Amino acid sequence: MKRKRQVLAINGSPRRRGNTEALLDAMAKGLAAAGALCEIVRVSDLDIHPCIGCGGCEKGGECVLEDDMTDLYPKIIEADRIVLASPIYFYGITAQAKGFVDRCQALWSRRRLLEREGRWRDDPERRGYLVAVAATHGAKVFDGARLTARYAFEAMGAAYGDELLVRGIDRRGEMLQDAARLAEAEAFGRRLAG
Repeated sequence: MKRKRQVLAINGSPRRRGNTEALLDAMAKGLAAAGALCEIVRVSDLDIHPCIGCGGCEKGGECVLEDDMTDLYPKIIEADRIVLASPIYFYGITAQAKGFVDRCQALWSRRRLLEREGRWRDDPERRGYLVAVAATHGAKVFDGARLTARYAFEAMGAAYGDELLVRGIDRRGEMLQDAARLAEAEAFGRRLAG
């Protein structure tokens, strides 16, 4: 029997029941329909301290800070699919999402240590996905988020898989009124499960 895909979705929005959450819920519906297991983690509900740049993770591949990020590391390592979701603030991901990404430095250090020891194995099936919502229609509005996500996924040992990017959504609850985009998010979830 084929193992169900394990999907870890990181919701970087500080707003409850916002447009990012609506997209993630629709995506999770598609994942469930395709037989995947999805856990959505709301970063704002967690106590995640900012990276202090101490270099401690370079010694053993583990962060020296003890907070809620400690419980996320094994989930990231075990996930087949990782979704980073965020509204766009000033052409980048939110502070909450960026704080999570910065703490993935420990995973980058872990990877480098395993590579030096010859124990790192790339898993071509592991993928990272960006889900982002922007109020504006700017041609480059997602460029910063894409770059951040791409390198974050690399640190997590996942290749950049795909993205669901939505422009022109601003007001709270507006995404819930857009049936076409919610259907697109559900289809995106079904694709992730494959």
